[in-house]
Amino acid sequence: MKIGIGTYALAWSIGIPGYNTPDPMDIYRFLDFVHDQGISLVQIADNLPLHRFSQTELREIQKRAADLKIEVEVGTKGLFPANMGKYLDIASFFGSPLLRVVIDAGDFTPAVSDVHEIIRELVPELERRKIKLAIENHDRLKAGDFRAMVEKSGSDMVGICLDPVNSLGADEGFESVFETLAPYTINLHLKDYRISRKSHMMGFDVFGTPAGRGMMPIDKTLETLRKLGRTRSIILELWPTPENSIQQTIEKEQQWVIESLAYLKTL
Repeated sequence: MKIGIGTYALAWSIGIPGYNTPDPMDIYRFLDFVHDQGISLVQIADNLPLHRFSQTELREIQKRAADLKIEVEVGTKGLFPANMGKYLDIASFFGSPLLRVVIDAGDFTPAVSDVHEIIRELVPELERRKIKLAIENHDRLKAGDFRAMVEKSGSDMVGICLDPVNSLGADEGFESVFETLAPYTINLHLKDYRISRKSHMMGFDVFGTPAGRGMMPIDKTLETLRKLGRTRSIILELWPTPENSIQQTIEKEQQWVIESLAYLKTL
């Protein structure tokens, strides 16, 4: 398993819609930042959507990544045929061994039965291109739904991108989600977190932490995935809560990346 940095590890730096980031990190600065941390793998997801770049720009991005000796994994959201065809082309262009996808996008929230059909229709193209589909567990559906997507695909080219926090939104804790999805996990989004009771005792807050400072059992998680032998990459993501200014938030986020990588390297 190889450690990488995802674009969602630097979401504040790149820019979050609705918040005014004065000098957003572009894709070249993102690659340079990753290189400066001594990391040689990135996952470029939908907060830096690759389909918005021209072919000339994609070639420039590919060249910068190659010059820095950085491998690119490709991600998107929206499991509808037009988008998947587009992103399979992009994944092939970058030599990405997997395509991470969040099923829903905007008004596209398909029924589970429709998802099964879409995936089955994708399988021949995944097998032809030798690109694995990594379906990310998200908060609309249950872990069992995602497991069924893999099992009913009938192909080893379909697996899970496991995120430890997303399924909290579907009323499922990490332990049960991990037990259900670990055997199918080909890509892990490593996002540490903590849950704490509010000061008035009426409810809880869920917030991110640097890796190793939260509730995620990272060492046991990685040990289990190693034994199962299907996971190719561990992609760091973060959920830093905002500070008093965007600049302070960005500085905290980037420090969290550095701290998290220092922890992960000890494992």
